[in-house]
Amino acid sequence: MDLILTHEQTDLDGLASMLGAHLLLPDAIALLPRQINRNGKAFLRRYADELPFSDYQALPHEAIQSIFLVDTQSLVTLRGMSEQTKVTVLDHHPRKTQSNADWQVELHLTGACTTLLVEKLREANKTLTPIEATLMLLGIYEDTGSLTYSCTTARDARAVAFLLDQGADLNIASIYLNPPLSNAQQQLYDRLLKDLVQLDIEGYSVLVSKAVATDLNDEISTVAHKLREFLTPDGLVLLVSTRQGIRMVARSTTDNVDMARLATHFGGGGHKRASSALIREDGHMSIRDIDASLKQVTQRVIDFIPKIVTPSIKVSQMMSKDPLTLNPETSAADAAELMSRYGFEGYPVVENKQLLGLLTRRNVDRALAHRLNKTARDLMIAGSVSVYPDDPISLLKERMFSSGWGQVPVLDPETNEIIGIVTRTDLISTLNHDDELPTQDEIIRMLSEALPPTRRTLLQVIADQAHGKEVQAFIVGGFVRDLLLRLPSQDFDIVVEGDAMAFAGHLARQYGGRVVAHKRFGTAKWILDPEKLKAELEASQHKAVSGADLPEHLDLITARTEFYDKPAALPVVERSSIKMDLHRRDFTINTLALRLDGSHFGQIFDFWGGYSDLRQQKIRVLHALSFVDDATRMLRAVRFAARFSFEIEPQTLSLIEASLPLINEISGSRLTHEFELILNESKAPEMIRQLGSLGILGAIHPTLPWDGKTLSRLAGGLAKLSSLFANVTPEERQAIGWCLWLQDMAPEDLSALNQRLHLPGKLLGWIEQTRELSQLLPTLPGELPSQITQKLGGFQKTPIRAVYAVCEQAELRQILDVYQEKYRHVRPFTTGAELRQLGLQPSPRFEVILTALKQAWLDGQVQSEAEEKTLLKELLKQE
Repeated sequence: MDLILTHEQTDLDGLASMLGAHLLLPDAIALLPRQINRNGKAFLRRYADELPFSDYQALPHEAIQSIFLVDTQSLVTLRGMSEQTKVTVLDHHPRKTQSNADWQVELHLTGACTTLLVEKLREANKTLTPIEATLMLLGIYEDTGSLTYSCTTARDARAVAFLLDQGADLNIASIYLNPPLSNAQQQLYDRLLKDLVQLDIEGYSVLVSKAVATDLNDEISTVAHKLREFLTPDGLVLLVSTRQGIRMVARSTTDNVDMARLATHFGGGGHKRASSALIREDGHMSIRDIDASLKQVTQRVIDFIPKIVTPSIKVSQMMSKDPLTLNPETSAADAAELMSRYGFEGYPVVENKQLLGLLTRRNVDRALAHRLNKTARDLMIAGSVSVYPDDPISLLKERMFSSGWGQVPVLDPETNEIIGIVTRTDLISTLNHDDELPTQDEIIRMLSEALPPTRRTLLQVIADQAHGKEVQAFIVGGFVRDLLLRLPSQDFDIVVEGDAMAFAGHLARQYGGRVVAHKRFGTAKWILDPEKLKAELEASQHKAVSGADLPEHLDLITARTEFYDKPAALPVVERSSIKMDLHRRDFTINTLALRLDGSHFGQIFDFWGGYSDLRQQKIRVLHALSFVDDATRMLRAVRFAARFSFEIEPQTLSLIEASLPLINEISGSRLTHEFELILNESKAPEMIRQLGSLGILGAIHPTLPWDGKTLSRLAGGLAKLSSLFANVTPEERQAIGWCLWLQDMAPEDLSALNQRLHLPGKLLGWIEQTRELSQLLPTLPGELPSQITQKLGGFQKTPIRAVYAVCEQAELRQILDVYQEKYRHVRPFTTGAELRQLGLQPSPRFEVILTALKQAWLDGQVQSEAEEKTLLKELLKQE
């Protein structure tokens, strides 16, 4: 006979997996374990007659030919088994080292084993009854926390969707998820609550509790769930002495508290956030011996827990990679130049790859002030203070403060070579982060809500490819900022630590398209091949993909650092780490990074306090020379502040005031581009008002207006564009914005402003026409249609729309409407060719005759082709 088995004390996932296996192998016996958890028992009591399970009493006395083992890799010994019994394993837990080498093992790291069976049922085109679908839904929901645990995968969600299509009943499912405690469980809950021990390890709170419950028949996992809900620790470990032994149930809310490692150490297994173990005890123990054994095991667990906790912040998360180091013979003058260029306060001094000491800016400045001809060896603080990447922040803090070193090198644990550096600023910034960053689970949910399915799939593919190529990949800047503000966009750029051009080439080879590389900046534009990419995505993700939702291209950027030889100059670029790449950005709120590769998917990196400033609604530069490096950041500070209703914090305001003269160094084209970005914002008038009040407009050109009348006109016009005109492009909005803003400027002032901004000639013409039309329009009521058409004939669409948008008088708007919709389209039937046929030679008289015919049509003097011909004859008679 053939059997389907799962683990003892099985849960709904185990039961559902057995059901799925039986539906695939209907001749096999789905044998229920002797111990089933409370939820499973309750479901079976109600629906056992509709399910194909058997118990041990009904098992035939026959040889067992094969066993299909689901949701476990542990096999109990059964009568009828032999060395010839074939064992097949299907599980979603990591492989156990003690698994039999002869077994056929298939493992997939999904949230639930049931998911794997659902996929096989779907491939086999199997149909489920509503109760079968509901049990399998319960199996997935119980192991994934209704798709909320970090172990949940997209495969689990797709399996749930299939089961709902098959008729799974959510009302029934809700009854069997997290039922109330039984009397025995409630008593255990109370005893455990009184025995709690709290461990604070590397910033995480782990609770441990023990109890004796040799008479307990219910499962302990429900008790653990209730305690975790009530106490909300980072980790919870329960140790309960039962008739079978000491049962360990371990739960955590973060992967940094690895409960799977704890359970494995004590002979069990599970996931990082949910695991269990059964620790066997000697039989026939007295109550005193049971209590002593439980205390001993509890102490062993407490002693081991520090080994399963990964520090919430490690040195590797703070350090800058590949720091500049100095040779001991470097002169003080050369060291000073490096410090000025890169802005660091200290440099490790290295000889033969070994750390000799630290050279600080203070010592260099003192040597230069006294005109001492000294080298780094002479001036450095000798010593070898260092840390390793996986060291906790507590160790870094201790070594930094005990040594007095403001810059601590980070060493490779294998070679002891310097691979990074952490500064006192890094430490203070990290310790001062009051706001807890969103978890990976929260970020993944935000991405799911923000991006359409096809772009989420593309992002996941890039993440998978980055992981496979061992490339650290990040989304940075505005996309992450807006995601956290719940104002997400669909466009994102990818920054990689390494060679972005090489990674872009790899993606193009895998998924089609072509790459345009810019070697100077280490950037690459991957121009997508939608059809090939769509086909590859569908093949790899096993689901339909909409090619229409794919972007035209994707920008990939090598993480880099920049420095400026002089204010407003283009930056000199060098490859660097993600941390230093973010440091070159304008404001802290734009320095957040979202990592993509591997298990880091969804992890937020915040080196420079961006999340805190987001929460506090502050615009803050990263350093005092930010506006010296790029004065256009002053305009961007105002733009971001108004867009998000944030405040520019006081120190940044002071730096703006001190940096105003630097605006003279910015080219007109760059300033014009910043104004175009502003005019496309919904709060453009508010931005211009603040630019004026801060003195930025005056520094650009003293004639730039920001008076109340001008800004009111601009606000009213821009606000009405989308309701007045269909399909207004960003470029048209910018042009109308320019016209409404600058239309009152005197011609000589506009000409002087153009000398500074170098506006396009076409735009200058539109601004002038807007001024002229604003003055002309009030004079047109009472004029004949022909006169109106003659006077408006030279005005182009943009200035007409600009004036119309701010026109308050219905009569004047009607004139523009009729002109746009009717008058300007009027043409006589007669053409120049027909005049030649009538014997007229080409001359200015042609235009006189055709204009007279058009005016006659406009003014209603002719209303048919015959009347036009009569008028034409009269005109031809005239000399």
